[in-house]
Amino acid sequence: MKINRSAVSLTVEDVAASAAFLSTHLGFRQEMAADGFVSLGHPDAGMNVVLLRRGLEVLPEGLRDQHAAGLILAFTVDDAAGTEARLREAGVAITLPLLDEPWGERLFQVTDPNGVTVQFTEWRATAAA
Repeated sequence: MKINRSAVSLTVEDVAASAAFLSTHLGFRQEMAADGFVSLGHPDAGMNVVLLRRGLEVLPEGLRDQHAAGLILAFTVDDAAGTEARLREAGVAITLPLLDEPWGERLFQVTDPNGVTVQFTEWRATAAA
């Protein structure tokens, strides 16, 4: 099997708010859009983020009223500290400040206007490596 492209699809209350957040702060660009739908691409992410408005009839009936919750939209970056500083300076609230895990993960989290957790991770060498 060959996979040509990947995407994550999130059901949110306000599609425009999440799209603006991802575009303004992370550099995503709109590739497709319709009423209650937007697909965002990024030249470096290797995936698209698709945002769907809650209640859309195109969603299966059991999923229409669900909200993107309990998940983390995670991106690997080269400089987590620099990314955190840039976002903080842009007025983005940091919901989990920068921390270093013993297994080599340096990370922090923000939350978009719809409550979607976005994590930025930098992988660093550990002493055991």
